[in-house]
Amino acid sequence: MRIPDLLEALRGEYGDLKWWPADTAFEVMVGAVLTQNTSWTNVEKALANLRARDALSPEGLMALGQEELAEQIRPSGYFNVKADRLRHLLHFLEASGGIETLAALETTDLRSALLGVKGVGPETADDIVLYAFERPVFVVDAYTRRLFERLEMAQAREPYDVLREQVEAALGADVAALNDLHALIVEHGKERCRPRPRCESCPLRLHCRYPGTTAHP
Repeated sequence: MRIPDLLEALRGEYGDLKWWPADTAFEVMVGAVLTQNTSWTNVEKALANLRARDALSPEGLMALGQEELAEQIRPSGYFNVKADRLRHLLHFLEASGGIETLAALETTDLRSALLGVKGVGPETADDIVLYAFERPVFVVDAYTRRLFERLEMAQAREPYDVLREQVEAALGADVAALNDLHALIVEHGKERCRPRPRCESCPLRLHCRYPGTTAHP
């Protein structure tokens, strides 16, 4: 199945989702760290805690002590680790001259800089590059891997950047399409293409090598 066809099939099923649910680029950056190894529902609780403390800004987070920051983001899980990672991100922002300065970087340089931050891996960096800075990169997550493998669009354990570049080559510099495809794959992964898939109502079942199955082999 071609990637543009996949995008259109998912749009036909779910509409245009246009994700990331945040008001500012900084909120996207914080959310990208908090969403590591947890659901967005848990992230929303942590972000609500920070908003209630008027701490959802670089200055606000820096004003919190390490223990207090960890406590406020507790709903996101791994809160001590994530508090440490947020500190590293804050120091990076300060050393880099802030979000406006980072926004002036070329996409490859911006991505490389983010990957140099402790606790920021490829998926987190690409969340930030796509959603905070609106650059044409694709975010490869567990939902993407599962779907692509079932559709025989990728091999198991394909390197992250191979999958990312495959999608980017197919959709070009269309930021809206890259945004929408990621959001649609996440929605499809939650609704249909689960570890135990709901194949009977899947709009992609005719293209899938597991039609009618109830579990991934």
